[in-house]
Amino acid sequence: MKHLIKNLINQGYLKTPQIIDAFYKVDRINFVTENLKADAYINAPLSIGYGQTISQPLTVAFMLELLQPKEGDKVLDVGSGSGWQSSLLAQIVSGKGKVYAIERISELFEFGKKNSKKYNFKNLKFILGDGSVGYKKEAPYDKIIVAASAFEKVPTELMNQLGVGGRLVIPVRNSIWLFIKKENDRYIEKEYPGFVFVPLIQ
Repeated sequence: MKHLIKNLINQGYLKTPQIIDAFYKVDRINFVTENLKADAYINAPLSIGYGQTISQPLTVAFMLELLQPKEGDKVLDVGSGSGWQSSLLAQIVSGKGKVYAIERISELFEFGKKNSKKYNFKNLKFILGDGSVGYKKEAPYDKIIVAASAFEKVPTELMNQLGVGGRLVIPVRNSIWLFIKKENDRYIEKEYPGFVFVPLIQ
């Protein structure tokens, strides 16, 4: 894992000390299926079953750097899957922050929750549900991040559940988008196009 992290730092994908620290403390090997443990430190997405993946480390690093999670933030993680990104976020926002991790596939909801329990986070809650409509019960959020499963457009519900000053990072088609909410109906938006999602290792 150390070699992978150093490569991501050298390539400019990992920059923020708190995010780098979380990558060191929350080991990806604890979030992959048993048959792919040997591939845990490959910079590629890996199958976790049910047509879903644990995202490529480069993609996770890139999106977290755009999200800029901070200690004390309330974060919504849509499509929590393996639980790795949710656990990274829980480490970053620490005890005073809170991470709500929502997953629609019940088997993956259980898988992610089980994986994260290895770290005993008290500030991480897993929810079984449709993340495309967010999780209104705990809105507004300081940060919202959506797993690397491209939407055709940004769900209105997620925009509405973002607090003023908050950041939303989401893949839309073949781009990753950053939205910063300035006022209730005004956003700064930036597109990062041509972001290639590398082939899945089965």
